Amino acid sequence: MVNTAAYQQLTEELSRKNITLVAVSKIKPVPDIKKLYDLGQRDFGENYVQEVVEKQPLLPADIRWHFIGHLQSNKVKYIAPFVHLIHGVDSQKLLKEIDKQAAKLGRVIPVLLQVYIAKEESKFGLDAAELEAVLTAPETASFKNIRIEGLMGMASFSSDPEVVRAEFRTLKVLADRWAPHITENIQLKTLSFGMSGDYPLAIEEGSNMVRIGSLLFGARN
Repeated sequence: MVNTAAYQQLTEELSRKNITLVAVSKIKPVPDIKKLYDLGQRDFGENYVQEVVEKQPLLPADIRWHFIGHLQSNKVKYIAPFVHLIHGVDSQKLLKEIDKQAAKLGRVIPVLLQVYIAKEESKFGLDAAELEAVLTAPETASFKNIRIEGLMGMASFSSDPEVVRAEFRTLKVLADRWAPHITENIQLKTLSFGMSGDYPLAIEEGSNMVRIGSLLFGARN
């Protein structure tokens, strides 16, 4: 069930601050996505390749699909024709595969590099040294069919807001450090962090893209 009141309140708040709202629609049915679309939402986030591949042709063509899950290299080809932004790029190997598949289609696919900021084993991402290696690699500079738009991260599932704030701040510090490193395919304009439970903190710490699911669609089974 779509919470239309929450959506309207959230979009008013975020539009004033020029923050992009990605509505996380994983495991949610097509009619719920269409209802949010009819209210004006265009950016939707999905975690599973098979699911977004099935949903995409059933919904309006101007939806901007964000892939926000952990993406395997052998699955890139399935979303490459239509994906708007890939959030979770956590290796040079994956970056290379996205460039390869985008080249076949004659398009440039925007991506975010995922940085490991949480104190949890279950999270993916690059550490500071690995991020530096990717951003400065000659191979990265040679890619013609990807554009590194920015960074993304996921904070710990912690009840202590200061733990979450510190993790978000770590990502912002890294983003600021590398912001001057602008090339033809590295832009670093987007900072994607913050979800339903912690997005106000994320905005305070510099996020300009938040991924909201349960506030809009209700809890998942």
